[in-house]
Amino acid sequence: MELKVKDMDIATGGSLIVILNEYDAKKFDIHVSDRIKITKGKKTETAVVDIAESQRAVPRGKIGVFEETVHSLNLKHNDKVSIKLARKPLSLIHIKKKLDGEKLTKKEIDQIVWDIVNNKLSETEITYFVAACYTHRLSSKETILLTKAMAKHGDTLKLKRYPIIDKHCIGGVPGNRTTMVVVPIIAAAGLTIPKTSSRSITSPAGTADSMEVLADVSFPLKKMKSIVNKTNASIVWGGALNLAPADDKIIRVEKPLGIDAESQLLASIMAKKHSVSSTHIIIDIPVGKGAKVQTKKEALRLKKDFEDIGKKLNKHIKVVITKGEEPIGNGIGPALEARDVLWLLKRDSNAPNNLEKKCIQLASEIFKLAGMKNYKNKAKDILDSGRAYKKMKEIIKAQNGNPNIDPNKIKIGKFNYTIESKKSSIVKAINNNLVSKIARVAGAPSAKGAGIFLHKHVGNKITKGSKLFTIYAESKERLNYAKYILKQAKVFVLK
Repeated sequence: MELKVKDMDIATGGSLIVILNEYDAKKFDIHVSDRIKITKGKKTETAVVDIAESQRAVPRGKIGVFEETVHSLNLKHNDKVSIKLARKPLSLIHIKKKLDGEKLTKKEIDQIVWDIVNNKLSETEITYFVAACYTHRLSSKETILLTKAMAKHGDTLKLKRYPIIDKHCIGGVPGNRTTMVVVPIIAAAGLTIPKTSSRSITSPAGTADSMEVLADVSFPLKKMKSIVNKTNASIVWGGALNLAPADDKIIRVEKPLGIDAESQLLASIMAKKHSVSSTHIIIDIPVGKGAKVQTKKEALRLKKDFEDIGKKLNKHIKVVITKGEEPIGNGIGPALEARDVLWLLKRDSNAPNNLEKKCIQLASEIFKLAGMKNYKNKAKDILDSGRAYKKMKEIIKAQNGNPNIDPNKIKIGKFNYTIESKKSSIVKAINNNLVSKIARVAGAPSAKGAGIFLHKHVGNKITKGSKLFTIYAESKERLNYAKYILKQAKVFVLK
């Protein structure tokens, strides 16, 4: 059947989707979610079908085409294309197999990843794969196969250097902006650390969100390589690169579900590390109430899994279990966290002590893993000497930012609300989940200046009237939403 193209001027964000008029669909017995092959000249693409019930949306004799399919087939409005029914992707059979709790083979996992990368699966179908892995945890063998498949179906950053350092925190703790401090410390020591980072999934900010306050984070692979060759480092958004691209598509469907399937988390992290050719990797697992990992037992199991995968990928890997029972740093939200980082690197008195302590710990572990002598004091010496700050300025400049940005002039939300203590006491606990929720409701991470600033941490003595925390928002409406959430539970627990 021949149809004329109607360019819908809408992007799906990945999946190849077309729309048929209800009359045309019935005539050829095509149903919602069926696949059809669309051919123009010598080019053919397979897309998922949706159906329009009105002539206005897609008239008879036309096919509504979304941007991904337009670009794939180089289509123009009113071009003629031919269509025919296509079989569903083979990977759907394999996804159902995993939903039934069975183990997947190398060939089956490779097919699933290939279909995800090449937009052969809809977001709904990818979601079923995520749900299957969440419900029926992948075995160690399956996880390694998934890691290799994700790394294989994407680009690789190739650097003529050794060692190549990488780090990752599994997340779950507000703040914790260690990457933006550790990277310049490591690079200032002469080691190479091409860091790709994620945006937030469920937190008030990811590293890429915070770094974007200071510099660009979206670059093609060639430019990232140039930045690394110039500065020994990068702090860029992994989603802008074609490194393990299946991971980015999986993250997109995880976001509304608010879940991280553990086996996919392992594969996701290690695939990204593999794709930048890293040789020495530090994994940070924060543990505590409200963190992603809440018990030492769970952390030790995850530690073993990371070490097993690292060994089979020929990586030097060190897993560090850290405290995660309260936010790390004072600022929670992109701009507030970026400000903390610069204060720390500049050795400013406003720098949060717990963030500094953790960054020194992680950097020291990296130096030890890389076989450097006198590793214990090296990280602090690099910070105190100003070499880390100088290196960060180089990275910011290489990523098109202002290297002389003043942390005190970073724009934060102009609408704010401060909570004060009603009694003299000691801070017993801080609710991680509520801190994240309030910061997000206030507008973080999309509103860069929104979030929470913590004036106190666990163990601090306070007097009546002491400031506990301040909420920042970029609109009164957002601030009011955050204040409403605040009424539902306590952020600070006092003795």
